[in-house]
Formats: sequence, C-alpha cells, structure tokens
Amino acid sequence: MRASLILMFAIAAPALGEPPPVTTSPAPLPVTGPARAGLESFDNLMTSFVTTHRIGGAALAVVRNGKIVYARGFGYADPAARKAMQPDSLFRIASISKPITSAAIMQLVDRKKLRLDDRVFDILDLKPIGKDKIDPRWKKVAVRQLLLHTGGWDRDKSGDPMFRPVRIARAFGTSPPASRMQIARYMLTVPLDFDPGSRWAYSNFGYCLLGRVIEAKTNMTYEQYVRKHVLAKIGVTQMRIGRSLPAKRAEAEVTYHTRNKRTMPSVFPPVGRPVPAQYGGMHVEAMDAHGGWIASAIDLVRFAREFDSPGTCRFLSAKSITATFARPGDKKTAAYYAFGWSVRPVGKNGKANTWHTGGFAGSSTLLVRRHDGLDWAVLFNMERTAKGRYLADEIDPLVHRAADAVKVWPETDLLEAKLIKLR
Repeated sequence: MRASLILMFAIAAPALGEPPPVTTSPAPLPVTGPARAGLESFDNLMTSFVTTHRIGGAALAVVRNGKIVYARGFGYADPAARKAMQPDSLFRIASISKPITSAAIMQLVDRKKLRLDDRVFDILDLKPIGKDKIDPRWKKVAVRQLLLHTGGWDRDKSGDPMFRPVRIARAFGTSPPASRMQIARYMLTVPLDFDPGSRWAYSNFGYCLLGRVIEAKTNMTYEQYVRKHVLAKIGVTQMRIGRSLPAKRAEAEVTYHTRNKRTMPSVFPPVGRPVPAQYGGMHVEAMDAHGGWIASAIDLVRFAREFDSPGTCRFLSAKSITATFARPGDKKTAAYYAFGWSVRPVGKNGKANTWHTGGFAGSSTLLVRRHDGLDWAVLFNMERTAKGRYLADEIDPLVHRAADAVKVWPETDLLEAKLIKLR
C-alpha cells in the first residue's frame, strides 16, 4: 500500500440542492515517543520528511555522550492497519548488518579464536559442485580482506550471488531458494574478478563468508553467536535475523512498501510468479551476515555508542576497536571503508565520522557515529524517494543540520529514566 494514503483528502460528493462539499484536512501525522525540549529540530525534520516524501513511517534515535536523548516514531508501522510507528519498531536494516558482523569477527580475534590473516578456505569445509575446478585464488582470501571488501568479488562485473538464489539452487538440483552454504559452494568454481587484496569492490558475498567463518569457529549459528556474545552484552534482545515472507514477520516489525507497488519474480515456490519485491523477491534469511538483521533505531544506537568509549566497550577490546576503524593501506583518501564501517577523518586529532547505510526493497536505513559524541539511527519502511534516491542518502545531511541546530541538549538518558520502554 502506498504511504501517500496518509495525505489523502476525504471530499464529499456534491448533490443538487445540498450545501457545498466540505473538505477535511489530512489527519495529523502520528508521532510517538517522548517529546524533548530543545530537540524540536529533529521533530520538524522527521515530520516534514515523512510527509513530503510520502513515506509510510520512520523512526529516529539519537545518542549524545553515551546517553539516549531522543527516540521517536513517525507515521505508520503498518499504514493499512493505521498502526502508528513506535520508537522501538523493528526494521530490516540491510547492510547495517555488516558492522555487527565485523564486531563478532573482532571479538573472535580478541578471544584468540581467529586471526585476521587466516585464510578463509582453510577455515571453511567447502566442496564445489561435482568435479568443477576451484579458482586457485580462493586459497589466498583472508578474513581481513573479507572485512575490507578486497576479497576478489566485484558485483558490478559478475553480479551479486546473494540475489541469485533460484539459479544457484537449481545448480544443486534442489528447490529454491539456495541456502547460504550452497551459495558459498557455488562460488568456489566461479572465477574471482580480481586478485585478493589488489583492490576494493563492495561485496555482500564476502560478508556472507564471514558469517560462515563465525559458525566454523564457534559451533553455533551466526545468529546465535551474535545474539549471545555481542548483543546480549549490551542488553539488546529484540534484534534477530529477519524473514522473507509476511506470514513470518516478527512481532513489532514494520510492514515494508515500495513505490508503484514494485514486483519481482518469487524466489520461493511456486518460483517465478510476480510477488511484491519486498516479500518473496529476495531470500532475507540467506543474507544474515551481510544484510539479514532486523532492529530498532534504539537497538542500533545502543550498539553504536559502545565504540565511543573503547575502554568500556562491553564486547570488544580497545585494541580491536582501533583496528576496526583504522585506514587500510597508506592511501590518504578523504574517506575509506574499514572493518564494516565507512570512515571520514575529521581534523588532525584522530577523530572521525563513521557510518553505514542499508537498502532493500521496502527499507532504507542509516547509522551514524559523529566525531563530537553524537550517534543516530534513522530507519524507513520504504526505500526510495519519488526520484529514485535512497531515503537514507536523502536525509543524511539533513540530520546533521538538525543536530547542529540544537542549542541545549537534555542530560537524561531516556532508557535509564524509563521514559521509553522496550518490548
């Protein structure tokens, strides 16, 4: 359902001899969560943005100096049911899953269960399909290279295998969609696009492999390990791997919407029938380590703030946090991709802005850690503006401006003061 239903006018039909029709005003946009004096710039931005771009709904949470100072929902978590968005509504966060996977990998490094230069081929027990030959460069791919997107796969050249679950399942003679391990085994015999470590190319598949490395080193599923050893350490319990089909939508999870009700061929039986792109056009479960998590904006800022004070982080050592954001190589570019985060140094004192975005059919997400002690997460249940731009990209500079407009910040942590509650 189009989010623009929020803005529709109800107009009475004229009849002969009756008074002129009365035009009603559009219903006010629902806003949930505690209002905070001094932070009206965030309220104004979000209500205007959601209304202007005709989005179903959004959530924004902000941390300042380790305290959650803002958390509100705007619009509708489920427009069809007129269910208001809540500050702790759950969204598919897509590629914001990558910083979470990076944290789990670095925790294994801290625990000396893994080294960054360990070869992935030596860790994973992968066998190719039939007697096809393995690209020998596979044996050179290291964990570090997967974190940095320098493993050898370039989706712009050879496509993204994470979005080919039907073709890969059929290569194994099984019913689609393909499993994570089937995708990994299939890719063994697909030539790499470049020598590992020789250049950068964003790779969802590389992070899929990191999830399998975590499983091989822990004898737990990727989801189990992250929930127990990373998220539980900071009291986050709602986050989990999302599900592809609406019948399996989690409690408190939003509904997802695309402009013009975009459809895709189903990757679930019966395969190929047109389905909503966000529900059945992709296999979310297989995307666990690179894009599969669902989370609230509050969950994400609680995760992000752990990196702000390395000496007190509850799931990583200060040494591993430094390594996470370190510049790879000696190229002095203005911004770079580190271990699961984009990084832009600010000034000469070692501070930086770090961030990640995410985008799926039906969702667009942004997580930012700013150099001045501010962190925020903004999540949408639609992915693009009417002009085709990701909502996260569109709102990014606007949130910075809203933050800069604040003169006096609240000192109370909303969660500690029980002004917000988590389900």
